Amino acid sequence: MRDFSNDHSALALNTATLGHNVEGFGAGWTPEQVIDGCAARGYGGVVFWRREIGENSVAIGERAKAAGLKVAGLCRSPFLVGPLAARGKEAILDDFFASIDMAAGLDAPVLTIVVGGVEPGSKGMHDSLALVAERVAAACEYAAQAGVNLALEPLHPVYGGDRSCLVTVRDAVDLCERIGADNLGIAVDVYHVWWDTELSIQLRRAGAKRIHGFHLCDWLAETKDVLFDRGMMGDGVADIRGIRGSVEDAGYDGLCEVELFSKENWWKRDPNEVLDVLVERFRTVC
Repeated sequence: MRDFSNDHSALALNTATLGHNVEGFGAGWTPEQVIDGCAARGYGGVVFWRREIGENSVAIGERAKAAGLKVAGLCRSPFLVGPLAARGKEAILDDFFASIDMAAGLDAPVLTIVVGGVEPGSKGMHDSLALVAERVAAACEYAAQAGVNLALEPLHPVYGGDRSCLVTVRDAVDLCERIGADNLGIAVDVYHVWWDTELSIQLRRAGAKRIHGFHLCDWLAETKDVLFDRGMMGDGVADIRGIRGSVEDAGYDGLCEVELFSKENWWKRDPNEVLDVLVERFRTVC
């Protein structure tokens, strides 16, 4: 396993950690300020959200490169199924393809997919996952032509109804095998997988070729809001080092992306403080 105690060049910031992906939260830093703040501290990369980018994907991607940062990915695809998805397959795929175009403009190698919850009118996960497979398969060739990998991110089962009918790494790897596209893989987020006792087995199934991202944060023992109360690394109950060990044993050696939704704590702090704490925690507990 890599030693980060004296080297945080593998650290990447997901801008959700500063609250910028939710209206009314965060200090309002521009993408340029985020890039400068990360570069000044020796971060290796940054991951933006679509709402921050607008029509400026190429310029923002070039600014990051000039600062010595890799744009590690883009969050995220639209929901593909479920109650929060757009109505109609055509509208969903149009937005999906637009998110691929934005990732390509940023020169981001990965677009994260959060699939959406249980499709209205259905019960359980099977029918919804079948629709996910169909819609992801429809986008894989387009993404490949754009030079973008697609990463299915399973979410914690608590989100199964509305945000993600994909709740296990096992099912994510199954979808990859079912679709069979070379540019389709998974993103592994500590917040969503820390509880899964099969994790190391499924990561070995995925292998280095299919693990396109690794996301850091922590699960607080007394979580007050399952969407907006993630913990800073080291403040919760997740075995972060153990999970990273399993991810790296499976062959992953890329950036480690901190994605921290924290409406009542970290989003209220000065972004400079947050960026400094991330470096310290990355070196000491990750």
